[in-house]
Amino acid sequence: MPVAVANKAGLAVLGLRQRRALRLASGTGAAIAAAEAAALPSAPRRRGWFWVPLALVTLLSFATRFYRLREPPHICWDETHFGKMGSYYINRTFFFDVHPPFGKMLIGLAGYLSGYDGTFPFQKPGDKYEHHNYIGMRGFCAFLGSCLIPFCYLTVWELSKSLQAAMLTAAFLIFDTGFITLSQYILLDPILMFFLMGAVFSMVKYNSCANSGPGDGFFSSGFQSRLIGNNLHNVSVPEYLAYGSVVTVKNLRMAGGYLHSHWHLYPEGVGAQQQQVTAYLHKDLNNLWIIKKHNVNKDHSDPSFPLEFVRHGDIIRLEHKETSRNLHSHQHEAPLTRKHLQVTGYGINGTGDSNDFWRIEVVGRKAGKRIKVLRSQLRLIHLATGCILGSTGKTLPKWGWEQVEVTCTPYQKENPNTLWNVEDHINPRLPNISLDVLKPSFPEILLESHMVMIRGNSGLKPKENEVTSKPWHWPINYQGLRFSGINETDYRVYLLGNPVIWWMNLITIGLYLFMTIFVSVAMKRGVQLTAEHKELSEVLLNGGGKSYAGMASSLSSFLHDGTRGALFSHYFPAMLFSTMLTGITWDVFLKFWAGPQSCSIQRRKVYKYGIVILILLSMYSFYLFHPLSYGMVGPLASDTNSPMAGLRWLETWEF
Repeated sequence: MPVAVANKAGLAVLGLRQRRALRLASGTGAAIAAAEAAALPSAPRRRGWFWVPLALVTLLSFATRFYRLREPPHICWDETHFGKMGSYYINRTFFFDVHPPFGKMLIGLAGYLSGYDGTFPFQKPGDKYEHHNYIGMRGFCAFLGSCLIPFCYLTVWELSKSLQAAMLTAAFLIFDTGFITLSQYILLDPILMFFLMGAVFSMVKYNSCANSGPGDGFFSSGFQSRLIGNNLHNVSVPEYLAYGSVVTVKNLRMAGGYLHSHWHLYPEGVGAQQQQVTAYLHKDLNNLWIIKKHNVNKDHSDPSFPLEFVRHGDIIRLEHKETSRNLHSHQHEAPLTRKHLQVTGYGINGTGDSNDFWRIEVVGRKAGKRIKVLRSQLRLIHLATGCILGSTGKTLPKWGWEQVEVTCTPYQKENPNTLWNVEDHINPRLPNISLDVLKPSFPEILLESHMVMIRGNSGLKPKENEVTSKPWHWPINYQGLRFSGINETDYRVYLLGNPVIWWMNLITIGLYLFMTIFVSVAMKRGVQLTAEHKELSEVLLNGGGKSYAGMASSLSSFLHDGTRGALFSHYFPAMLFSTMLTGITWDVFLKFWAGPQSCSIQRRKVYKYGIVILILLSMYSFYLFHPLSYGMVGPLASDTNSPMAGLRWLETWEF
């Protein structure tokens, strides 16, 4: 039958189909057939050979991600965070998070729909799930992780119109141990990458279709007033400040915190050894201060004293309610920020010295005007030195309980760091007003929540004993992450990329840059290229360029971030683009090497077998390293008796 069809189509097609039939008969397999499919001129046949590999790719992707999904039946790595947050949503508990909420909401929904009741505490890695239904949440993440490969397959197809490039990209991702590991647990990574690649594919497809709870304190007072159960929700407070009022003072910097003090002193060598003053991001009794006149130490709550309002320009003293020490500053340097002055708690039972005096000013108000709760933006200017009270946003060491540094800054520039508002206000001598007028609109809440998350995320620090790494470590697969188990009796899972695939990607970046420069110079000099070579050059510069730009932008956000620990898992979005670049680059390179369609059969074999060899190489390396993803027991790789001993190619690999 193939010969009869070929006779009708012409001698050229006859030879091509005969070679395909012979190879299939000789058992070279589906990989060869897929590699040659794009060369067939018949449109119906070509469409069939596009969807058959896509189905195969999708099947392999789901099979590798769902295999042994229940193992190990205990918390692994960051499941302790994201499983707990999913439980919060199931239980309708408000909490502060440094990420946008949608990913955790989806985890919670997956757990709810699969029968998980939200009662597992998710306390620490290694805790057994026992009777709790965790498989639904893992399965949801594995599903999205499985969908990444078809997304990348289709994206590369749209960028290159090459089935072989799409297949090579898909094979590298299917058989990468790192992507398998990240997809099998209750983590944000597969969710993030799913929507990332969904957006990228939508963008590429659009272009082709065009013929080219506990974190309330992190948020502003107005935001908190909308939270049911918060002390500002549907509450009434006195509108204007008066002497004797008990207040909390909140910094207007995003996640700036409440003015706070406690009994602990600054350690030796950190300014004066007086009581610590910090900014604290949570509600606490140590956030309460009493507003007093600077030169009078009396109880203003006594009805026998006349009621006096605090006004713009007044000189006041803030007495810490729990310790009876005054807010104080002096010429000692701040603990972390150079050229700023230290802020302390000083005095006994409200009796201190002139360094306890502060002038209170309201932004945009005239002298003598009364000060409103919540709505007035305040500055506290130290009378003796002229510096301004502020929250720097820097996290103090353990001696400061990792709270936020408060300083007195000599710089007069007005910014949110040095602006405050009064939030809680207790004064039984004053009438109350409702705070409903302060409730922000939904767009304002959405904007603030994302700004707070960004600031919170940038200030994260690695957990104790957590293995961090430098961004330049990631592309070379320098060091992995331990997901579960530490010794030979444990069930061990280790996040490490398939080294053959990762190092091939690294080599490809250099090859891509060389080819791009070569092609750009040739085109600039007016070198005459064949129509086929022009088309390949366009694929390299356009499709490869978009993949390279995606990789660079995904990685660039970590190159300048020195405030938090960088983790190996952060590289995987960039790795998606790097793998797509590999598929496109090698497809173009081998086609250039093989020459145009009219070249000899032997040169065309270079292209076909080159693609097949790369795919088979990824499959064989996956066979070697698959225990990293699916779990290992027995001797560690450092032991010569371990089956993984010969695979520890770098000393930094800790499996």
